[in-house]
Amino acid sequence: MSTTTTSSKGKPRRRQAQKDKTPASDSDSMPHPRAHATSLESIEIVPRTPVGSRTPRRVNAGWAQDDDGFTEEVELSLLGEDERREAASDLTLDEEQTYLAQGGEKRPFSARDKRAIVLLIILYLIQGFPLGLALGSIPFILREHLSYSEIAVFSLAGYPYSLKLLWSPIVDSKFFPSIGRRKSWIIPMQLIIGTIMLVMSYNAEELMSNPGKHLYTLSAAFTSLVFFSATQDIAVDGWALTLLSEENLSFASTCQTIGLNTGYLMSYTVFLALNSEAFAKKWGVPQLTLGAYLLFCAFMSYAVTVWLLFIKEDKESTTEDISVKAVYMTMWQICKLRHVQILLAVHLLAKVGWQANDAVTQLKMVEKGLGREDLAVTVLIDFPFQIVGGWLAGKWSRGDKPLRAWIHAFWPRIALTILFTLMVYWFPQPPISTGFFVLLVTATIAQSFAGTIQFGGISAFHTRISDPVVGGTYMTLLNTFTNLGGTWPRYFVLKGVDLFSVATCQIKDSELSVKAHECVSEHGKSACTEIGGECVTEQDGYYIVSAICLGFGVLSVLFFLIPTAKKLQAVPVSKWRIYS
Repeated sequence: MSTTTTSSKGKPRRRQAQKDKTPASDSDSMPHPRAHATSLESIEIVPRTPVGSRTPRRVNAGWAQDDDGFTEEVELSLLGEDERREAASDLTLDEEQTYLAQGGEKRPFSARDKRAIVLLIILYLIQGFPLGLALGSIPFILREHLSYSEIAVFSLAGYPYSLKLLWSPIVDSKFFPSIGRRKSWIIPMQLIIGTIMLVMSYNAEELMSNPGKHLYTLSAAFTSLVFFSATQDIAVDGWALTLLSEENLSFASTCQTIGLNTGYLMSYTVFLALNSEAFAKKWGVPQLTLGAYLLFCAFMSYAVTVWLLFIKEDKESTTEDISVKAVYMTMWQICKLRHVQILLAVHLLAKVGWQANDAVTQLKMVEKGLGREDLAVTVLIDFPFQIVGGWLAGKWSRGDKPLRAWIHAFWPRIALTILFTLMVYWFPQPPISTGFFVLLVTATIAQSFAGTIQFGGISAFHTRISDPVVGGTYMTLLNTFTNLGGTWPRYFVLKGVDLFSVATCQIKDSELSVKAHECVSEHGKSACTEIGGECVTEQDGYYIVSAICLGFGVLSVLFFLIPTAKKLQAVPVSKWRIYS
């Protein structure tokens, strides 16, 4: 029978129905009480029994009285969120807050967690190499030769990373027990990635010399790279759930932020700078070709794979045998959860507001005269702030409001998107002034920091709510929709820029003007030059697409994203899980 009581001091108390307890005369016949932190049954928390009796009710609520009048001290900080809330149900409201706060106490990293963090950072680093090329530097190089519509075709190469959910059940269920559930996939994927890069390194210059002719070959090659990187990511995400201890799981997102951003930076900014002829002449360094960089990435992939052969995967992560059909059914069971469906809808809409900024702004700045070396300096200065942002996101996402940082970062991102749009509109004639460059660097750092906070915050939330029994599938389901939220609008944004743009080819020494397809690519400009004209953009579709994205973003943040996120983070962890 549940009752409601009031303390002598008039403080309201919360009380739930108590289960009948049958005292055992023999301690050996009673199993140790457990507080499961994960689904692994090998992990248990055994309360310590003090020598003497103590007052059964204390403000810190760290003591529970047994039938003999003695008390048992429980390691409250090791209990999960739900267990601590259940144990606190009989406390006053003030006592409950003090009790629940004990779960947030900081503990030093164990040696095992430190090794796991290093391993995860390196594995995510390997993912960053092909992603930085496919989503960063190659579109920049292609911009000089192709229109935005043609770049939109190449942008489809990033879709496998957002659709990896379709084959993640196979990665979760099929493996070689002698190798390990996760290593069975990570090792061959990295070998394939290295081999593709090795082959491409011998043909890169030929493909890039005439990208219009080889557009579909380039798209197919980089789509394959992204596909195998996405498959490796499925296994790494699942492995992270068992490599790190329960209290440090939020730092899995920090590892992903540091590793992925480092690899992405090297393939994007560092490569673009070293590949620039102007940068090489200015600093007296040899120009780095795409073929040479691909060869370096292939070597790194092979080296990490060899190192991984000597790392032993924990036995508990390889004992479960789940069929492919069972995993697909599990994925369906996850998707049937009402709060999961709402979270997926949030992911699909969360990044629309700044899609025009992410997809086109830097391309527009380069088009208006921003040099590759200037862009490289900007992102290099920004890189340390990305690392700090990833670490802070992991810390801020602990506690009972894991989405707090993710929510707060929305408004800075929208404000900075407006600022960047205005900077493109008022972009000065090159060479750009020091003041404008400082503004560009500052805005880039602020934008990247806010983005990293959001990325780390939502990743930590995913790690927190995912069921370790089907960790790879659960994490991949959530991460897939996170990535898809930034991928699905990109193609339409790039197409929209050309669609809403109005360009004309004005013939010199005459009033004749001819409507041009576009005045962005070298092909469009040269076509106009051949008839003795000058290509002029009368209406830039970038601003129209930016306005559409921003308008939709503000409305969705106000009336859907933030109110929904606050409700989702209040859902108990147990409600997100289907097994554990």
